[in-house]
Amino acid sequence: MNRKLIRTTLAEVKGRETTHPRERSEGGAPRPPQHRMGGGPSQARESSSAAASAAAMGRKKIPQAETNAEIFYYKKQMDSHTQMVIVLVDGEEVEGTIEWYDRSALKINRRGAPNVMLLKHNIKYMFKAEDRDGGGGGEESGG
Repeated sequence: MNRKLIRTTLAEVKGRETTHPRERSEGGAPRPPQHRMGGGPSQARESSSAAASAAAMGRKKIPQAETNAEIFYYKKQMDSHTQMVIVLVDGEEVEGTIEWYDRSALKINRRGAPNVMLLKHNIKYMFKAEDRDGGGGGEESGG
């Protein structure tokens, strides 16, 4: 037997608070909601319509997948022609300036060596070359 977990939604809770004329008893007081244990087709329709109304109420929107921080960083380094050190997953270091980038790759211009295109999934991390030469300010300590 296949049973599904039915979660209450905010729309269902709000729907319970507001009473409909058919739910009122003769005394004018609201009756408690009737719950069925069987979970028949009418209950499934009620929960699916409640879920649809919750979506229509304007739930919190899903945040953007990209913050554009990576794009801003690449653009800044490209405009200033900053020498970068790119460390690959296998430990190899590539030094050069970023000429262009896209969603999955970087093109690096190197001095005294051919230009190279690096796929982003092969990049472990990168940093400015001046930081490696002691301009980083205290990250490297002799200890």
